[in-house]
Amino acid sequence: MPLDWSKPPAVLVLEDGSVYRGYAFAGRGEVFGEVVFNTGMAGYQEILSDPSYKGQILAMTYPLIGNYGINSSDMESDRIHMDGFIVKEYQAHPSNWRSEKSLKDFLEENGTIGLEGIDTRALTRHIRTRGAMHGVMSTEVEDIDTLLEKVNADPGLVGQDLVQYVSCSRPYRWERGQVYPLESPVHVFDRIRVVVLDCGVKYNILRNLENLDCEVIVVPATTKAHEIMALNPHGVLLSNGPGDPAPLTYVVETVRNILGELPIFGICLGHQILGLAIGGRTEKLKFGHHGVNHPVKDLRSGRVHISSQNHGFVVIADTLPQDTQVTFINLNDNTLEGLSYPSLNAFSVQYHPEAAPGPQDTGYLFKDFLNLMKVHKDQVV
Repeated sequence: MPLDWSKPPAVLVLEDGSVYRGYAFAGRGEVFGEVVFNTGMAGYQEILSDPSYKGQILAMTYPLIGNYGINSSDMESDRIHMDGFIVKEYQAHPSNWRSEKSLKDFLEENGTIGLEGIDTRALTRHIRTRGAMHGVMSTEVEDIDTLLEKVNADPGLVGQDLVQYVSCSRPYRWERGQVYPLESPVHVFDRIRVVVLDCGVKYNILRNLENLDCEVIVVPATTKAHEIMALNPHGVLLSNGPGDPAPLTYVVETVRNILGELPIFGICLGHQILGLAIGGRTEKLKFGHHGVNHPVKDLRSGRVHISSQNHGFVVIADTLPQDTQVTFINLNDNTLEGLSYPSLNAFSVQYHPEAAPGPQDTGYLFKDFLNLMKVHKDQVV
């Protein structure tokens, strides 16, 4: 598609010196982040509002984005968290009965730059070959050398604590899709109570728990183990979130102090944190897993599920204790996708069983977690 210079020109510069020119269909300015790609054909609103994309610039591989607009029901958090958004072609006139605003309006309300007009397939092939790279998106397109110097001077994801920017600032109760202040003290009810340790939680995780009639309490990632136990929960869910799990030592320590006391279910970053808490190590993937079509194999049943994924780091299976059960692997690259520690009532998955967007093949894991919590509740009564 030829460039439309009636719109402000914009440029993407990668740390290896690669330059991709297009124009800004939303926003102005300059942003830095790790450049990754997502293979989903739909679900761009859920992707944009996923806190796990903090610190990243995302390119969609599907060529036409924006055609069904934006609505208030499909949000996965209260705002956009990613640093920049890249599409091949932006559709400025959405057609969907649920649409409330355009993608351009949504991006600009959140101060996010949208870049259009570059060859996203060429960009994706480059990242697959060279690996995910740091980059800059800018509407200041004249001095490429200066932009490249800025990219190389900007810190990447490794070693950075990005959870501090996306976690809630105070505890709250989730009810019927609304956020309410947490009452103090918390009384004991007949319902199963789940404490969600918020490292960047997606709303659909909370929806899935509430749909199972759980009482859902969300607490900041900095919450200590004794503060969680004081809420009298029947289980703890470790949420998804952005970036490198290694610097999250405060979260890992909290989880270590809860292990064996309560059932634990970890999702995505929560899976990596659980892996670290039981003695494993993590490493960065070459270009990460971002999309809604990743096959994972359940090693216990032999079944293959299609999963939604969004992560750039992975737990190294060989570093886990011998009594850890590896439950899922990724069939594309054989990386670890799930683990279980039955003696501690703890399990986790690297992918997103809550979907939004993507397939719901593994939504049953929430029921597995519920059953663990019911057993725990019966034992402590």
